[in-house]
Amino acid sequence: MSSFTPYRSSQRVDFLQVLRTEWTKFRSARGWVLTMAASVLVTVSLGLLIAGGSRTTCVTGKGEGACPAPLVGPDGTAVSDRYYFVHQPLKGNGSITARVSDMTGQMRLPDVVPGLRNVKEGVVPWAKAGLLIRQSLTQGTPYAAVMLTGDHGVRMQYNFTHDVPGGPHNGPQWLRLTRSGDTITGYESDDGKAWTEVSTVELTGLPESVEIGMFAASPGALWEMAKAFAQATATFDRITLQGANGSWRRDDVGVSMESDGKTPHHPGGVVESGDKLIVTGGGDIGPATVEGGVRADLMLIGGALGLVLVLVVAVLFFTAEHRRGLIGTGPPVEPQPALLLAAKAVVVGAVAFVAGLVTSGVVIPVGLAMLRAHQNPVQPITLATELRVIVGYAALTAAAAVLALGLAALVKRAVIAIGLAIGLVVVPYVLATAGLVPWLLMITPAAGFAITQSIPTFAHVDVDQSLLGGYYPLPPWAGLAVTCGYAALALGAAIAVHRRKTSRQAPLT
Repeated sequence: MSSFTPYRSSQRVDFLQVLRTEWTKFRSARGWVLTMAASVLVTVSLGLLIAGGSRTTCVTGKGEGACPAPLVGPDGTAVSDRYYFVHQPLKGNGSITARVSDMTGQMRLPDVVPGLRNVKEGVVPWAKAGLLIRQSLTQGTPYAAVMLTGDHGVRMQYNFTHDVPGGPHNGPQWLRLTRSGDTITGYESDDGKAWTEVSTVELTGLPESVEIGMFAASPGALWEMAKAFAQATATFDRITLQGANGSWRRDDVGVSMESDGKTPHHPGGVVESGDKLIVTGGGDIGPATVEGGVRADLMLIGGALGLVLVLVVAVLFFTAEHRRGLIGTGPPVEPQPALLLAAKAVVVGAVAFVAGLVTSGVVIPVGLAMLRAHQNPVQPITLATELRVIVGYAALTAAAAVLALGLAALVKRAVIAIGLAIGLVVVPYVLATAGLVPWLLMITPAAGFAITQSIPTFAHVDVDQSLLGGYYPLPPWAGLAVTCGYAALALGAAIAVHRRKTSRQAPLT
C-alpha cells in the first residue's frame, strides 16, 4: 500500500493535478502494480497453454492426419458446403420451377441404450430442400438458393452468409428460381399460379454457364455440445426448366469417405418415381462455426480469471484510502470527493486498458501462430476483426475496472465490492461458458465479453448456446456498450452520493 501524503484541506487543485497525484499513488503501490502484471500473466499463460496443447487430427481416406484448412466462401468466411445436388448445366438466362411436396428425414438423438444408436424420423430446424443455382460444383463458390426448411419456412440464401426469410410455410410449397445475367430471383407460391418474390440477389461475375437444379441438405442434430448425424429427404414434382433441357446429373457434393477411402460417409442419393425426384442429402450449405476451426477468442478463455485480479485492484484503489479516512469523511477536503473519484476512475481505467491491451495483443497473435504451427485448422479472421478483438478486450478490462471502483465507492467495503464486481462480471461469463443461462450475457456487465467474438453469430445456423460453441447473444459493440453503461451508472451514482454527503457536511455561513 502507498504511504503517499494526502491532500491538504486548504489546497486548491485542478483536475490535472488530481490526476497526476492519483497516478503517483497507484504506481507507488507496488502490490497493485504487481497484481495488474499478474492478471496479464494469468490470461496469457492460460491462452498459450490452450494453443500449445491443441492437436487436432482428422480421419480421411488416407488415414488419420492433420485436418485440412477450413473451406472459405466468397467473402473469406469459413463455410460448410455439403449437399446432394440433382442438376443440369444452364447456359445464359433461364429458370427452374418445382414443388416440394414432402420433406422428411432422420436424425440421431442421445442413445437410450448405451452403445445402441438412437436414430429417429424427423428433420432438424434448418434442414433444407429446394432449388439451387451455383457457379460450379467446386465447394465454396458463389450460389443462390430458394428452399423450404425444417422449421423456418421458406428462405432464400446466397453465398453462405446471407439469409432472407420468405413465408412461414411448413407444408407443400412451390418454388421458382430465375437467372437474368448476374441477377438471381427466388419466388414461392402456394398453388403454382400466384407467385410472391422472396428476394433478388446479385452474384457478381457469374459465368455464362452455371449449374441449376434441386438439392437437399441437413445440418447435424444438435445435442450435448456436438452435432450428430441427420439427413433430409425431399420429394420434388411438377418440375419445369427453361433454358436447360439436358439429362439430370447427380452429385453428392462434399461427401466425406470412410477410412477405406472408397465408401461414402452418410451418402445422399436420388430416386426417380414417375415425374418425381426424391432427393436425400446430409451436410449443410452455410457458415461453419465450430466445424470451421479453432476461434481466436478462445485464446482469451482465461480472461475471466485475469479480470478477477483487475477488479480487486480497482476496489482497493478506493477502499485503501477510505479506510484511512481520506475520502468522504470529516470536513470537506480539497479536492472534492467527486473530483477525486473521477480522477481515480481515469487512472484505474487507463491502467486496466493497458493491461488488457498487452494481454490480448500478446495472446491472440502468438496463440494463433502456435495453433497454425501445430497444423490445427483455425477460423479465418480478418485484420480488422483481430484488431477489434485485441482493442475490445482492453476496453472491456477498463470498463470492468471502473465499474468495480464505482461499486467500492458506493458500498465502501472491500470484500462486498469485490464480491459484487466478480458476481456481475465474471460469474455470468463462467456460467455461459458452461452453456448455462446464456441470457445473462445480455443483461449483466458480462455482456462486454461479446467484444471478443471473432466470428459472428448467424441467425440461420443453430449452435450450442455456450461461449465454447461461439455463441454470444449480443453483437460485439452492443455487448461492450452494456458493460460501459453499467460502469458509467456505478461511477455516476457514487459521485452523486459523495456530492450530497459533502454538501450536507459543508459549514453554514
